[in-house]
Amino acid sequence: MASVKNLLSRCLAWGLVVVLAAPAQPQEPIGQGQVIRKSVDLVNLFATVRDNHKKIVNDLKQEDFKILEDSQDQKIAFFSKEVTLPITLALLLDTSGSEQYMLGAIQEAGGRFLDRVLRKGDEALVMSFDSDVDLLSDFTDDRGQLERAIRHARINIPSGGGMINPGPVPTRQVTGTALYDAIYLACNEKLNTEAGRKAIVIVTDAQDEGSKVRLEEAVEAAQRTDTVIHILLLADPRFGGNSGVAHKITDETGGRMISVSSEKKLLEAFDEISQELRSQYTLGYYPSNNAKDGKFRKIKVEVANHDLKVLARKGYYAPKG
Repeated sequence: MASVKNLLSRCLAWGLVVVLAAPAQPQEPIGQGQVIRKSVDLVNLFATVRDNHKKIVNDLKQEDFKILEDSQDQKIAFFSKEVTLPITLALLLDTSGSEQYMLGAIQEAGGRFLDRVLRKGDEALVMSFDSDVDLLSDFTDDRGQLERAIRHARINIPSGGGMINPGPVPTRQVTGTALYDAIYLACNEKLNTEAGRKAIVIVTDAQDEGSKVRLEEAVEAAQRTDTVIHILLLADPRFGGNSGVAHKITDETGGRMISVSSEKKLLEAFDEISQELRSQYTLGYYPSNNAKDGKFRKIKVEVANHDLKVLARKGYYAPKG
């Protein structure tokens, strides 16, 4: 088990602004058998569409979609219902004290989820986070290794009132849920160099205590790396959960937040996310605004039938240069 606390400290020491200001590199959607290429011009989107009954709609055509960037219509250059495009997935498990009574269920459901969602060509990693962030397994397609990593997760309950957080950030008391740090590290240190569909699935109560980066910085890291974040909000009633934070993270990155209240609901939520990842449309366009100003641009994906709901990321950072 490799701790990544020192890596985060080094990132912050070198300058957080420099890291987060890296130009966005959207990926070009591909057909089966083609090679993924990066383009500084193409904006690549993955969208899931559901009806009023939350059932996934998978029979739409290109003409059913409309894309707006900063309220300006964009011409769709690529469209596909390709479901075999490889997925690069990060599974993040909250192992702080507030999840101690649900860890067994989390491990059981997490193992089943990876077994169901991963197919040939896919890779996944497993991280746990409490007062620190631990890489339990790096990217691999080995189901056995991933299962062992999940089983290796352990609840961390600091004794003696917690610990003092080292590093270049002002010292403060740590009570043990570095959610934002975990997202930041997964995006910038692991998913940043990956191509294709990228997603993070987090099981947490979304209560952050002790992170070195802010919520906004964690969200920005996901946006800059084109990573979709899904959160299964699993909150012990005695500790509570932060649905506001969970909603912000998922809404801004194009993912879903599902509240979970029991082991059965946890299994069902993992199944929903599995279906979500395998039922996406691929949309690509070349922005009418070709200024390389590094600014954030808002995206809205619509469909002709307004009774349908589209789930897609809400923006991207233009290249800078």
